[in-house]
Amino acid sequence: MKAQARLNEFMQPIGEPVPDWKGARVPGREPLVGRYCRIERVNVERDVEALYEAYREAVDGRDWTYLAVGPFTSLDAYREHLTKAAALADPMHHAVIDQATGKAIGTLALMRIDPANGVIEVGHVTYSPRLKRTRIASEAMALLMKYVFEELGYRRFEWKCDSLNGPSRAAALRYGFRFEGIFRQAIVYRGRNRDTAWFSVIDSEYPALRTGFAQWLDERNFDAQGQQIERLAELIARQQQQATAG
Repeated sequence: MKAQARLNEFMQPIGEPVPDWKGARVPGREPLVGRYCRIERVNVERDVEALYEAYREAVDGRDWTYLAVGPFTSLDAYREHLTKAAALADPMHHAVIDQATGKAIGTLALMRIDPANGVIEVGHVTYSPRLKRTRIASEAMALLMKYVFEELGYRRFEWKCDSLNGPSRAAALRYGFRFEGIFRQAIVYRGRNRDTAWFSVIDSEYPALRTGFAQWLDERNFDAQGQQIERLAELIARQQQQATAG
């Protein structure tokens, strides 16, 4: 049965109360440490050469098609970009560092940071071939979600991308973000239009995702060749169904 709408004194429907809401925290500089990776604020001198070399392993420039920057043809050009990115407070750029090698193999950012309303976005996701389709990629998102919801206290975590960016849209769904719609003619970049696809996770949905990520990352979910036994999206969907049924 559909819940009855709350009404104010003018008999107008209004949203549910959030009586204890005091806002979320601004992200700090603490590292987020997992089994396979750690996430730290970008440090140019530490990360620039490792990132540049990792990105150079790509066979072409297609990974940069839906980003406003790159590809970079020299270390100096990438250093200039990373130096500017590291100086920003929003977007707040982070390096994804492989625990096994101690080297950065990709970057992402926390951005559009709105503590008053409890909304934050992950963006500028730039993964090298060393990071794509690895356990590190999924663990990095699990670490970010834990940080955003459990430690900083946000109510809403967003993912946005060019609506034509099929891999990014698929990744959002795999990680448990829900598709919300298309903002038409939202951005102009690289001299072309971008319709933006919006996805989100809200705090009440996060517990099911947390369990799904933990089950997927468990060593028992991988065979002797390191291949997954159950898919992340399936594990998350199962948890969501159980939460709904409960």
